[in-house]
Amino acid sequence: MAEFIEGIVKVWNGYGSSFLNGALNTLIVSLVGTIAGCIIGFGVGVVQTIPTDKKDPLWKRVILTVVNLILKGYVELFRGTPMIVQSVFIYYGVRMVFDYQMDVWPAALFIVSINTGAYMAETVRGGILSIDPGQTEGAKAIGMNHFQTMMNVIIPQAFRNIIPQIGNNFIINIKDTSVLSVISFADLFFTHKSAVGALYLYFESATITMAIYLVMTVTASALLRLLEKKMDGDDNYDLATTDTLAYTSGLLSYHPKEKTLEDFK
Repeated sequence: MAEFIEGIVKVWNGYGSSFLNGALNTLIVSLVGTIAGCIIGFGVGVVQTIPTDKKDPLWKRVILTVVNLILKGYVELFRGTPMIVQSVFIYYGVRMVFDYQMDVWPAALFIVSINTGAYMAETVRGGILSIDPGQTEGAKAIGMNHFQTMMNVIIPQAFRNIIPQIGNNFIINIKDTSVLSVISFADLFFTHKSAVGALYLYFESATITMAIYLVMTVTASALLRLLEKKMDGDDNYDLATTDTLAYTSGLLSYHPKEKTLEDFK
């Protein structure tokens, strides 16, 4: 046990700052990738839920059909293949096909974003479809088009419903970005591999790496629960106003006076 602790201390003394930098890089690419993926997911989800009718022009139905097929292919491709394979395919494939060498950071952000976007697209679509159809009918009844209905009525409600899944995707990204080491992205796992290669203390380095990942994911989970609680609002919905007269609104009880013979004269 003493030898194991000494190994951990040795790894930390030699690579402590690198572990912290790797953890910071992991958080940045996970957070930015999740936000970008949510934007992509909302865009895809809104397009996929555009209603069509036989009365619509033929060109509109054809365009929507083609676009939906493309978006469905995108979702199935990135949900059906591992991120590590996507990383290799995109990073090295772009260089081979287009003779262009991507920088590691843009490549990492792009890979995480489009991968998250594919998962978020299905989440958003499900969140939109979970809203009562009467909400859409009511919005159209007052003259809103599909875009206005989505932005002002449906998405705000769907967003609250899918907050847990957004948080779950963020936590998954914190862990799954470890596959970006195949393109030499200096994340936490890449630092672990570097420390092992230099010191040959695999278990000790893995212990430090796991501890840092655990701290990041547990902290993220706690913050996301606070966000969900904040979005739920207060349990007490008393009228918030500085007008003292408003506090009595609805509190006055009316008791009709009993009629007497004088009232009928």
